Amino acid sequence: MQKIIFLSIFFNFFLYQDYANAYIGPGLGVGIIGLIIGFILSIFVAGYVLIIFLFKKVFKNKKKIKNKKNK
Repeated sequence: MQKIIFLSIFFNFFLYQDYANAYIGPGLGVGIIGLIIGFILSIFVAGYVLIIFLFKKVFKNKKKIKNKKNK
């Protein structure tokens, strides 16, 4: 008798699949949109900063070379 009860509980709880009727509120959607926008903006800012520092370094090196040639 205990085996039958155990098996019925096992089959009902673990093997019977049903869809969860859960509600995802608007707060989660706003958070995901903010996360995506923040990630994209951080990529653009990182690229911009890398490009600016590379150009600054190149121009400084050109100025040093010009100053050395002029002296």
